Amino acid sequence: MAFMEKPPAGKVLLDDTVPLTAQIEASQSLHSHTEYIIRVQRGVSAENSWQIVRRYSDFDLLNNSLQISTLSLPLPPKKLIGNMEREFIAERQKGLQAYLDAITSHHILSNCELVKKFLDPNSYSVNYTEIALQHVSMFFRSEPKWEVVEPLKDIGWRIRKKYFLMKIKNQPKERLMLSWADLGPDKYLSDKDLQYAVKLLSSCSHPYIYRITFATANESSALVIRPFSEKGTLKDLIYKAKPKDPFLKKYCNPKKIQGLELQQIKTYGRQILEVLKFLHEKGFPYGHLHSANVMLDGDTCKLLDLENSLLGLPSFYRSYFSQFRKINTLEGVDVHCFGHLLYEMTYGRPPDMIPVDNFPPAPSVFVVSVLESILTCEAMKNGMPTVSRLLQMPLFSDVLLTNSEKPQFKIPTKLKEALKTSKECIEKRLTEEQKLIHQHRRLTRAQSHHGSEEEKKKRKILARKKSKRSAYESGEEHSAKYSNSNNSAGSGASSPLTSPSSPTPPSTAGALSIPPAPPPPPLPPAAPPLSAEVPTQPSPQPHVSASRGALLSSIQNFQKGTLKKTQTCDYSAPRIS
Repeated sequence: MAFMEKPPAGKVLLDDTVPLTAQIEASQSLHSHTEYIIRVQRGVSAENSWQIVRRYSDFDLLNNSLQISTLSLPLPPKKLIGNMEREFIAERQKGLQAYLDAITSHHILSNCELVKKFLDPNSYSVNYTEIALQHVSMFFRSEPKWEVVEPLKDIGWRIRKKYFLMKIKNQPKERLMLSWADLGPDKYLSDKDLQYAVKLLSSCSHPYIYRITFATANESSALVIRPFSEKGTLKDLIYKAKPKDPFLKKYCNPKKIQGLELQQIKTYGRQILEVLKFLHEKGFPYGHLHSANVMLDGDTCKLLDLENSLLGLPSFYRSYFSQFRKINTLEGVDVHCFGHLLYEMTYGRPPDMIPVDNFPPAPSVFVVSVLESILTCEAMKNGMPTVSRLLQMPLFSDVLLTNSEKPQFKIPTKLKEALKTSKECIEKRLTEEQKLIHQHRRLTRAQSHHGSEEEKKKRKILARKKSKRSAYESGEEHSAKYSNSNNSAGSGASSPLTSPSSPTPPSTAGALSIPPAPPPPPLPPAAPPLSAEVPTQPSPQPHVSASRGALLSSIQNFQKGTLKKTQTCDYSAPRIS
């Protein structure tokens, strides 16, 4: 399958993980309220931006909806009296800007549907829960043995993926979970290959992959059913959360931050690395590892959502690894995401920022050694280690795996080729996005450096030096011109020009008499016009040999002793009175 220039029907081109930034440009007062004009931008391209108008009441409504996260967000307080004064409006605008910065920089909040709808209402105006229900209802018409127990509202972070608690009619006590999702921007498989690959997932058997009961896909979406676990995911264990609670409530602001025990970190880490190695060897793209995609089954970790890469959904950590050009393969993405997961298992929370150069105290130096190989600035520059290299590190090399289940996942050769091409297309889009971000970062850094105070001072000093140099050079040029004009004037006064018809009179100061120069010879007559019959005649030469001889004779007979002596009065010495 070649790279698709035209997206398939039903494919959502918008990448929901691309960060949105918001800047309040102005405010305007209308009657009894104030409106704030906000410029919203998606990604690094200024062309991909738009304006929205919001009142304080809109901010207040959003903030009330986000209270489920239990985060303390910096929304300015209400004011009933004096809220139309210019100084108050300017101060409130600063406070609202700080609020926007807080929600757009928070990884979980910035990806939630509430914030997306507030900043980009045109792209997120659809009710995705209703759409999901319509698709699920159509599915139940052809598969009547399933029945919906209840919708699991907002238990995941994805806007276009919805969950429902299910049961089989003849097995009412067994609970299953149905997930429905749109096709994403990285969907490059043909519809036929996609449907075949999704159905193939239910045949996958691995001790560290969570079992899929049923899976199907069409040209616009996919539906997957798997057993529901009351224990929840690895993220639920770390944050001590209830699986059915909304994502914002469970993970935004945990009451108690505590990492796992060292033996749990070692065992879970080894199990996750083993399943990643298995998928890489099979040529199956993943790229969606995070702690909420790891189900706990006793003391065993099992990977979830293998279908995500087939459906073209963007990764949870995409806004992180898209910043680093060395993380440009899905294998590298899996290792980078494993670094996030290991940090979360160790410290009970995600890292504050990426890269991380200083790690808090850990249960073992071997944990820090693995984290340094993945999350530090040096690791980002040099590239990610392989899964095989991580398995050889001391933290995981001595872990004994007791599960003896033999992995089975047969992928036909033709589908393997389609998966390989799809993987290359996903990596190509990532590389192009990383290139744009890198170019934007360089431009921003250059503009910031050019506008810094230190750089402004340097430019002022250089301009001052250049001004002095040009003034000095223009002064030198002026003095040179003045000197040349004086010299020419002096030489003209000391030796005045004489007319050739007025010979210089002989000097009477000495005995030497120099005969005057002979008058110039007369001009020769004009030559007759040339013709073939009349030859040209040579012009006659003037006779000057006699006068020249007299001049030479007088020069040779010159005697210095015959000159008169003269007295010179020197007035150059200083006079002292």
